Amino acid sequence: MAGQGLPLHVATLLTGLLECLGFAGVLFGWPSLVFVFKNEDYFKELCGQDAGPIGNATGQADCKAQDERFSLIFTLGSFMNNFMTFPTGYIFDRFKTTVARLIAIFFYTTATLIIAFTSAGSAVLLFLAMPMLTIGGILFLITNLQIGNLFGQHRSTIITLYNGAFDSSSAVFLIIKLLYEKGISLKASFIFLSVCSTWHVARTFLLMPRGHIPYPLPPNYSYGLCSENGTMKKEKETAEHENGELQSKEILSAKEETPGKGQKQEPRSFWSYALSRRFAWHLVWLSVIQLWHYLFIGTLNSLLTNMAGGDVARVSTYTNAFAFTQFGVLCAPWNGLLMDRLKQKYQKEARKTGSSTLAVALCSTVPSLALTSLLCLGFALCASVPVLPLQYLTFILQVISRSFLYGSNAAFLTIAFPSEHFGKLFGLVMALSAVVSLLQFPIFTLIKGPLQNDPFYVNVMFMLAILLTFVHPFLVYRECRTWKETPSAIA
Repeated sequence: MAGQGLPLHVATLLTGLLECLGFAGVLFGWPSLVFVFKNEDYFKELCGQDAGPIGNATGQADCKAQDERFSLIFTLGSFMNNFMTFPTGYIFDRFKTTVARLIAIFFYTTATLIIAFTSAGSAVLLFLAMPMLTIGGILFLITNLQIGNLFGQHRSTIITLYNGAFDSSSAVFLIIKLLYEKGISLKASFIFLSVCSTWHVARTFLLMPRGHIPYPLPPNYSYGLCSENGTMKKEKETAEHENGELQSKEILSAKEETPGKGQKQEPRSFWSYALSRRFAWHLVWLSVIQLWHYLFIGTLNSLLTNMAGGDVARVSTYTNAFAFTQFGVLCAPWNGLLMDRLKQKYQKEARKTGSSTLAVALCSTVPSLALTSLLCLGFALCASVPVLPLQYLTFILQVISRSFLYGSNAAFLTIAFPSEHFGKLFGLVMALSAVVSLLQFPIFTLIKGPLQNDPFYVNVMFMLAILLTFVHPFLVYRECRTWKETPSAIA
């Protein structure tokens, strides 16, 4: 494997990054696409006679009904992006990589074709296309996260790198917007994205495993181009073997690490982890920060329009600036690198003190969780100041915070819970956080209506809620300290 495996691993890594970077998380580039849709008069009939065309030299009047319709589409898309992660995570766990990826390709291709052939008269089809686009994208991400298992001690770095690439794919909609301004139609751009599905199919069968990539990686593990007959059987056997090793080495349960090591323990059920305090606080941490991000992205076009006094040129400039800053792939790996370095440091301490390996792994997540909350708090503070030039800093903090958020989420779940439940737990936490994300639409309506476009009180509420997210890293830290002091207390 040393001679032939490394190039294949690298090819799998790079093509996976390209896939996530170019396709998976395009939803986050929604403000750029909204600008194009408005220029094409999507939902313009809702504005009546109170708004001029977007191309006016003096600017675009704020159309509440049109903005609400776009906000509703984004709310539905972002909800499905997370909520459907639970059933798709189950599909990934149950039917493995190939089936999951073929489903992703079907949803993604269908969605891009629908958008390609929509017009102002059939704009309602966006309610179908955007959720399908996000379901396909999140399945691409889930199937690629396991590639981190190929890189041993750099596992967290690779996982966060993929999440950063997922975030950065929002730049695709910026490219579509810029091409549109140069005369390339929306239809041509999305047909091109549809044609790219042939590349996804080729990668599925040539560079991805049929089953799952086990962790830790067994000797002579082969997949994709290097796989031979009987690979599925071999992968199944190695996966079962590695699940046992993983439980004894990386994410041992409390009783397995206590003095009575000779006794075999029954593996804990999925629901015992799903109903644990650790999972519950992680859900709160993710839901609050994610809701604030979704509200900001979904209302950005309207927010910039108000701040710019309806000046379309300035709105376009700041929309482009927002999209240009969305390269989370550049900052997300630092989060994983931090976790990997801390984990190695704590492992050295554990060998000296005999501490729990689970405590060692969890301790490495605490700085990442806390730093994510801190970055989000700074992002919320900047976004709350109605000064247009300050929004450049807001955009930067937003993308760093979001990259840390999803990288920390995936890395924490892989470290804190058994790998055989990762797909289901990842899907469950995303699905439940999706229910919370539905609040973005009534909050948007509240701002537009009773608060008369003044989001001050909403921003204060969110900053208080973000302060609550610091409870999660604090409790994880206390848990780690307890285990270090009294290993027998692990539960």
